[in-house]
Amino acid sequence: MTPKQIALFAIGPLGGSCLGLVTLPLVTWYFSQEDVGRMAMLQVTLSFSTLLFSLGLDQAYVREFHQSHNQPALLKSVILPGLVFLLSTLAVLLTMGGAVSKWLFDVSSLQLSVLVAIALLASFISRFLSLVLRMNERGLAFSMSQVVPKLLLLVIIIGYVLLDGAKNLTNLVAANTAAIALVSVVLVWNTRNEWIEGLRHQLDLAALRELLCFGLPLILGGIAFWGLTATDKVFLRMFSSYEQLAIYSVAVSFAAAATILQSVFSTVWAPTVYKWVSKGGGIENIHRASRYILLCVVVLFSLAGLFSWVITIFLPSEYASVQWLLISCLGYPLLYTLSETTVVGIGISKRSVFAMAAAFLAFAVNLFGNWLLIPKFGAAGAAISTCGSFLLFLVARTEFSCYLWKSFPRKLIYCYSILVVSGAILSTLAAGRAGWLAHAFWALVLLSTIFTFRAEIVEVWRFIRAHVTGRVRVV
Repeated sequence: MTPKQIALFAIGPLGGSCLGLVTLPLVTWYFSQEDVGRMAMLQVTLSFSTLLFSLGLDQAYVREFHQSHNQPALLKSVILPGLVFLLSTLAVLLTMGGAVSKWLFDVSSLQLSVLVAIALLASFISRFLSLVLRMNERGLAFSMSQVVPKLLLLVIIIGYVLLDGAKNLTNLVAANTAAIALVSVVLVWNTRNEWIEGLRHQLDLAALRELLCFGLPLILGGIAFWGLTATDKVFLRMFSSYEQLAIYSVAVSFAAAATILQSVFSTVWAPTVYKWVSKGGGIENIHRASRYILLCVVVLFSLAGLFSWVITIFLPSEYASVQWLLISCLGYPLLYTLSETTVVGIGISKRSVFAMAAAFLAFAVNLFGNWLLIPKFGAAGAAISTCGSFLLFLVARTEFSCYLWKSFPRKLIYCYSILVVSGAILSTLAAGRAGWLAHAFWALVLLSTIFTFRAEIVEVWRFIRAHVTGRVRVV
């Protein structure tokens, strides 16, 4: 993948995150805390339904794409079973009137249930059609599929504000559903050649059975990871209030800006590391890459600890505690990205059961942590439980990788990871009561990286200077 292609794929997460950071404060000012909290349940439902109804065939599509001699027929094979399953389920659920909205939002409304059904269907379609763009390396189109819904949502919310629209749950759900539906329409148009060609081919039942045999077991691992990232919101819904769920979901949304690092890194990392290994090496480069990512992780945690108070400027006063939750909420995107550099041994050895074991272990700990902490600490309990669980997730993936493939130095990874997670948890629980001590801690952690990672910092500086100088000379 060329630097230009990487840049095109990076536009999506970068643009989506920037638009999200603009939309989020606007939503918190215009809609009630309860309704913002209810929207978190919609997001949880969308992610789970896409995982469940995909039947693992989305991953089967990625695996078989380059080996397939008939990719449009492959697309039909992977999308049709889940689509039939989803449409049948939605048909049954909608006969129950407002039951869906009652389960999700504690509000019985047929209109809301229909909106949720449309969002579920559009999200499912978008998942598969976005993979068509991804596998064909159509970076710009893929990125636009991520940017367009965020842009439309922002436009609709601004329209509500300017036209003094009703500040109710129905309008908020309608705005999100419209954004999700639009991107599915755009994807249908951008991939029209593939799916129209696929419709002409007869379904190969034998090939479908093979795809299902590969995909269905992956659902277990997917559900474990979904539980690791969604248990906090479900338990807040059960054991706390929509207000606490709103505060937490806003903190998670701000922390999601760190997924830019995850998205860009993941796009480049997998093909690169397997290329290294195919040439008989890679362990030195993997260790080197893990140090760079660790540097980014520590710096981002430290900056959040020092400057998270800035986000309170843009939010209503009832969201003041978001600044302390944000630090712990960074655990998911940052520690997950770091684990991607250390987990390669599992992929190389093709022992995916160990990847599932790491996810289930962290999921179980998060389940217990949320059950124990949320009734007492609310959103703060959810944040620290998930942050601690992802530390365990990192350690488990790393140790399994070393066991299955090759061992590499990891003491520094563990020391800094434990340090920043401990600081994040204490900062969240103290909620500002530690005062200057908390800021002093994060400042010291940040300063320590200058000494510990001085070689990496110098190398990055030389790289930037060389490229800037080269461009100046060319001009």
